[in-house]
Amino acid sequence: MQNELDVLRQQLAKQTEMIAQLQARNNYLEEQFILAQQKRFGASCESHPIQSDLFNEAKTLVEEAPEQDVETIEYQRKKPTRQLLPKELSRERDFHDIEHKQCDCCGGELHQMDEDVSEKLEFIPAQVKVIEHVRPKYSCRQCEKTQTQVEIKQAHVPASRIPKGIATASLLSQIITSKYQYGLALYRQESLFKQYGIALGRRTMADWMLRCASLFKPLYDRLQVVWLQQPMIHADETTVKVVKEDKQTSYMWLYCSGTDLPVGEESIPNIVLFDYQNSRAGRCPVSFLQGYDGYLQVDGYAGYEQTQATLVGCWAHARRKFKEAENEQVIGKTGKANWALNHIQKLYRVETAIKTASAQDKQIAREKQSTLATSTMDS
Repeated sequence: MQNELDVLRQQLAKQTEMIAQLQARNNYLEEQFILAQQKRFGASCESHPIQSDLFNEAKTLVEEAPEQDVETIEYQRKKPTRQLLPKELSRERDFHDIEHKQCDCCGGELHQMDEDVSEKLEFIPAQVKVIEHVRPKYSCRQCEKTQTQVEIKQAHVPASRIPKGIATASLLSQIITSKYQYGLALYRQESLFKQYGIALGRRTMADWMLRCASLFKPLYDRLQVVWLQQPMIHADETTVKVVKEDKQTSYMWLYCSGTDLPVGEESIPNIVLFDYQNSRAGRCPVSFLQGYDGYLQVDGYAGYEQTQATLVGCWAHARRKFKEAENEQVIGKTGKANWALNHIQKLYRVETAIKTASAQDKQIAREKQSTLATSTMDS
């Protein structure tokens, strides 16, 4: 009898454990379903309200508070004004004057007391012109009469970025900037030139881009040398679809240093380098970094672990997980995700203060930021 009871207890314990596992699995699937619904139908913004406390107590208290009399609060705010146009732009004055300058009442002559000036911005489309390089040829009349061969003198051909090509430096700059800065594909630029009556094919422009790449190679190599000397650098990779490639999905590796925008007092220069590869393997950053052993800030991709650099994380990527956890919470409830998001928000406020602070204040702010980051990770 006792043996049968022991067997039943063991079976009950196993069933209880199985139920707990199934419940945990069910909770996990529910969280994944809520997260998938949020990603598909919810707002993609990951913004977080700035709060002075650690939890969203204000919202909870407001929702639970009884209805009270409404108080009207009057306040003043600045009226939005139009930004002035740059003074360095050339200006053309267009006068609009009246024809009859006599008073309608007494017929006396009117005098100018003041004037109103309103500015309109005029856009002049790009001008395309042809530069003709004329090189006169010279020979000797006397030698033409007495010699069998006559020497002809002529100025050397001006140096050109594309030998025997029609492209000038300004045209190449326009094509490069339009394609890589503003995302205007070559076939669209081809149709744009047709509007000017110029037949400039995309194949020709593509060949020019390849030749310009070789021209920029010494500058690119020098920037890479300077970039690898910085104490902290950043790296990331993204997919690129390439037409007529054996492997359609390739990768563009991005390497940069410095701040988002150039700052005069910043000791680390702003350098951005791109490296095209047809693979996402770890050998790509290993080859590009050339043994770099400083701090490398990345998104957690395992391929960077093959480098010799000291990897550091990105708060934007870490914050995203807490934001997903917050979206899965019951409306009106708070938890650890809210606590972490508030601490990360404090880090962002410190970063904002650093941008406009002096060198001494920046050091103090960085120490404060380091303390906040440590407390957030430890918690």
